[in-house]
Formats: sequence, structure tokens, C-alpha cells
Amino acid sequence: MFDEIEFERIKRLPKYVFAVINEIKLKMRQAGEDVIDFSMGNPDGATPDFIVDKLCEAARKPKNHGYSASKGIYKLRVAIADTYNRKYGIELDPESQVCVSMGSKEGYAHLVQAITNPGDTAIVAEPTYPIHYYAFILAGANVSTFGLKWNEDYELLEEEYFKSLEEALHNTMPKPKFVVTNFPHNPTTIVVYKSFYERLVALAKKERFYIINDIAYADLSFNGYVAPSIFEVEGALDVAVEGYTLSKSYNMAGWRVGCMVGNTKLIGALQKIKSWLDYGIYTPIQVAATVALNGNQECVQEIARKYQNRMEVLIESFGAAGWKMKMPRASMFIWAEIPECVRHLGSMEFSTRLLQEAKIAVSPGIGFGNHGDNYVRIALIENENRIRQAARNLKKFLRQFQD
Repeated sequence: MFDEIEFERIKRLPKYVFAVINEIKLKMRQAGEDVIDFSMGNPDGATPDFIVDKLCEAARKPKNHGYSASKGIYKLRVAIADTYNRKYGIELDPESQVCVSMGSKEGYAHLVQAITNPGDTAIVAEPTYPIHYYAFILAGANVSTFGLKWNEDYELLEEEYFKSLEEALHNTMPKPKFVVTNFPHNPTTIVVYKSFYERLVALAKKERFYIINDIAYADLSFNGYVAPSIFEVEGALDVAVEGYTLSKSYNMAGWRVGCMVGNTKLIGALQKIKSWLDYGIYTPIQVAATVALNGNQECVQEIARKYQNRMEVLIESFGAAGWKMKMPRASMFIWAEIPECVRHLGSMEFSTRLLQEAKIAVSPGIGFGNHGDNYVRIALIENENRIRQAARNLKKFLRQFQD
């Protein structure tokens, strides 16, 4: 082989922490072990029937079998714009301010590739969903980080956030061009209010940086909390783009339908790079996604209620087993501090032993950055009976550290 030929960008990527857990989980299942899996945010529910029916209908039409539009078919872009208008009172131009993507992850990664120059700097607070950080690394950029802080209700501590952000803006060279935000947050479930975006947009205009905001979990909110869009703030279209996905809201994770919306310069860059790199999502999927957005939204509310119920069952049953947690305000996750009796293990060893000894799979917090090592992320993708079974296994597991 040609050892002198190096792949520098790939070398900047570390070993994927979650792969370790996945490998152990796979071997256990191959050996016949019953693993209760909370590790990946992969919805276990069915896509609503009216969406599947439309997919089947559209797939039977030969005209839909050719190449599609890389930026999304027009009716889907209109449906996305209409959704923003209905939910947030925002008017978007479906031609210049909306781009359909193959899930929000692909849209984000290609946007970063399109707008980033080698040596640029972005600011990404930690813990963070890994692609939010490493998309910039793959684009040849640098990333400045600081730790997120929140209160006991999983609300962002705004004063702490903006103090850290301004320090990063003023102390990082070259001056950052991009700030990444993600609320409701993955993995921590932290939430914000419109006041946060008002301050962020004002700061972006003052310091001259673009905001890339991810609201993948905006529809999964509970107990009266309603997640805002950054575009509810006047002037946000001048400085921001926002990513959304149908994956969690409609149980369509495998369908890979998302979008980026907002600033015309950034959306134009995404549309242009996608025109070179792909031919768009299979048209029948886009037709079905259009029906999803335009149809009765009770299915979204039902999915949110399912996650809330699972959260309540898990927090109660795991609490009785010796692992106390707080109820999140949004998302399909619980960001759980490791029980004190096993905190010395760190999130990687704790997650590994929990899987091997209690047959419970979770995501170690270290996989989301150094600021996450005292935590694990629990995805609510198992039903209530399985959650209670996991609690019984957990109680036995923790007993060895409590004696």
C-alpha cells in the first residue's frame, strides 16, 4: 500500500466512542443476550399510516422514479415554509430560504462544507452532538468550545452562556465566523426561550458571525414548554439558518427527510453544493413528507406524549432502583448524571459495565465531549415494560457498589 499518502482530515477524527458500546452490544445479542437498548435515538414507533399510504401511492407512479430535485421538490419546500408560518408566524421564501436535506445531519454537514474555508473557526458549546463539532473538522476548520451550564429544570443559564461565548469570540484567533446552537439540546435536553435568541441575534450582528441553529427535537416538548425558533426574533434571517427534521416528530428516522431554512446567502450555498453532490431524496418520499407536514398534526402530539410517559416511568422506576434523575422539558432523551456510588468509573467504564453486567445499553457522556464525562444519555426507545425490566436489572447492578 502507499503509506506515504495520508488522509489528513480523516486522521483528525477520533475513534467513535459509541462504536465500543455498539460492538459489545452486537456480540451480546449474537450470543443470545437480551439487551435493553437506550443507546441510540432511533424511534421504535411506526410512521403514521397516512404518510406510509401516500408513499405507496406515489411509488406506484412511474414519473416519480427518475432523478429528483437536489434542493427538494417545490411542494415540499412550500410545505416547510407553511409549517414555519403556522407554528412560528414566520414567512419564508420556498425558493431562496428553504433547502430539503437527507435528514438534518446531512444538511448540516454539507452546509458546513459549503461555507467554511480551511483555517476558519466555529464555536460549539459542549457537550454536543458529535457532527456539530466534527463537520467543521472535516471541512478543515478549527473549533472553539466551552461548557454548557443549566439549572435543575434543564433550562440554559443564559448569563453563563453569553459570558463564555463573548470570551470565546474575543480570545479566539482567527475570529470565529460561526456559532452553533441546538435547543432543545442533544444530548443534555437543555431548553431556551425566545429571550436567548434575541440576545444571540443581537450579538451576531454586533460581532459579525453566522448562527447555525438545530431544532431537531422542537416538537417533542412537555409540561407546557414550547420550543421557539430563532426566526421568531426580528432580524434573525440576516444572520442565521436553522435545521429541522421529520425523523423524530413523525417517526421517520430512516426516511431521511430534513431541511435547512433561513439566510439566503447560506441557503444558497447549501443549494449550490447539493446540486453538485446529489440528485435529491427519492421523489415518493418527498411527496409523503409533504403530506406529513400538511396533514393532521395529532400524530406529532401523540408521539410527544409517548416519550413523556416513558420519561415518567423511567425516572420513577430507575429512582426506586437507586438512580435519581430529573424530568427534562423536551426531547426523547434523559441526560442522567451517573449515580454517585459509581461516578468514579467515568461514563465509558460505567456504560460498558452497565451493558455487560445489567444488559442495559446507554450512550457514555464522554462521547459528546469532555464536559459530558459525569453523565450518560438515555434514549427513550424501549416501551414501559422493558423500562421496568431495566430498572430491576439496574437495582441488582448498583447493589454491589452500595454494600
